[in-house]
Amino acid sequence: MTAPRQLALDLPPQISFAREDFLVSPSNEAAYAFIERWPDWPARRALLVGPSGSGKSHLAAIWSEAADAVTLAGAALEEVGVPELVARKAVVIEDAGRGIDETALFHLINLTGEAGASLLITAHEGPERWGLALPDLISRLRAMTALTIATPDDDLFRMLLVKLFLDRQLIVDSSLVDFLVRRIERSFAAARQVVAVLDHEGLSRGRRITRALASELLKEVLAQPPENE
Repeated sequence: MTAPRQLALDLPPQISFAREDFLVSPSNEAAYAFIERWPDWPARRALLVGPSGSGKSHLAAIWSEAADAVTLAGAALEEVGVPELVARKAVVIEDAGRGIDETALFHLINLTGEAGASLLITAHEGPERWGLALPDLISRLRAMTALTIATPDDDLFRMLLVKLFLDRQLIVDSSLVDFLVRRIERSFAAARQVVAVLDHEGLSRGRRITRALASELLKEVLAQPPENE
């Protein structure tokens, strides 16, 4: 007889953006060190680039708290007055490479420079891949301090998986984490997808999240490519 499947509530994980919860490794330590140096930044402006889920928003949140910054999605920049943002003296623009108003961003970079305000911009890719049309904006972005978060190394990927499980209040064996590190795509998006599916399937099947369940799901549910943000 097949065991009944329980109703799995799709509750969002409790994600912490606290400084003490940021996972530092060789792939991100340079970016982390630069964020920690504020306000000792050259020109007080920086561009943080990294793949989906790599910790850009976490680093931005750490800096935002330290600098008392206002945070805004890049796509919403045109809806907010640039002078009002600059008046806050510290601004975070998240995900700037997707649908941002080029003129507004150009003015924001110029005005923060003139006012001595600080600016942190995050993006999935470098500005040369944003499809920008304003040469002056491209020039301004290239002149900013560039911070890059690389693909996670083994240690960071292992820590990331543990943190993703803990964000969902799940305690798993280290053997399961090692199993996943060796077998899933080495990307932040894949790690999030795997943990989310294991959580959902463990609840719905009424089973502990074990290596056996992970092996089964890797053959079934997780055969699809991970979704990007």
